[in-house]
Amino acid sequence: MFPVEFTVLARDGSARTGTARTARGDYTTPLFMPVGTRGAVKYLSADDYARLGARIVLGNTYHLMLRPGAEVVRGLGGLGAFSGWDGLTLTDSGGFQVFSLEPQVDDDGVTFRSVYDGDRHRFTPETAVEVQEALGADIQMVLDVCPPLPSPPEEIRLALERTSAWAARARSAHRREDQSLFGIVQGGVSASMRAESARRTVELDFDGYGIGGLSVGETREEMLPALAAAIEHLPEDRPRYLMGVGDPASMVEAIGLGVDQFDCVLQTRLGRHGTALTSAGRLQLSNAVHARSDEPIDPSCGCEVCRRHSRGFIRHLLKTGEPTASRLVSLHNVAWTLQLMEDSRMAIEAGRFDAFRRAVLDVWE
Repeated sequence: MFPVEFTVLARDGSARTGTARTARGDYTTPLFMPVGTRGAVKYLSADDYARLGARIVLGNTYHLMLRPGAEVVRGLGGLGAFSGWDGLTLTDSGGFQVFSLEPQVDDDGVTFRSVYDGDRHRFTPETAVEVQEALGADIQMVLDVCPPLPSPPEEIRLALERTSAWAARARSAHRREDQSLFGIVQGGVSASMRAESARRTVELDFDGYGIGGLSVGETREEMLPALAAAIEHLPEDRPRYLMGVGDPASMVEAIGLGVDQFDCVLQTRLGRHGTALTSAGRLQLSNAVHARSDEPIDPSCGCEVCRRHSRGFIRHLLKTGEPTASRLVSLHNVAWTLQLMEDSRMAIEAGRFDAFRRAVLDVWE
């Protein structure tokens, strides 16, 4: 594994900003990573990612291994070259997608059917590593067990035990020295199980640490104590990644607890339905009130969409079924979220993160 060197640049309470060094380059935190499920972020191109200022873009192991296949991606130069993206890439293990399909799970791995053709597939911690090494991302994630919430304590315990055992197997199976490997913490909303999972995962000495299995049905009031319990046992010199979380309120709360990076499909999922993230909250652009509006989506946003297009124009595109509308709103949402991370960094550096966090929560809670 390539050891990710994380250097803290500034602190404000538990919130921190820093720089993480991978084999192919650095990234600064707090960081939002757009999700390119099948190799591309919906409605966006690699040129868009660069122009918007993204540093890491995710790929989905589950989907890419099924189509076009990991060996196809390897043969075309790896995920970055395959998608035309010069920045950094991260692949999830595919575990979340697999477990959403109600697979057959045993101590060795999972058996599931493809959403494309119904074929049966077998996935183990070792094959997850092998597939991700073929995909060639800069950072790969171990295969974990992600139970839905709420789940009974015995189910959370079993997921924790299997996640820990699978993490050790993934650690042993990993071979690519130019590719970093992150472990994953599970434990539901139990503070004690989160702390235990974090300690056991850290003992395996990963390059960074994902915190999975949150924002999957629990309230934020349930999520935050579990998150804090995990972070307490994660090392200061490695990145902390809250997986699958991208709503503004949860992100600023998590940054306040010491999380460094995030990913989510929320930005483009909302975008394709005409819902924008703004400094005043969610804005539904298809509403009639915007029909004659010459305002930008968010007057305080400097993104290319807000500089050029009016709410009235975008509403017109939405109402006529023009796909350009989904692209424009998605571009704005990703740009807005990247700016939220930049604003968080500046607030931490200035020692005013708590006031910034409360201002965001006043709008988004």
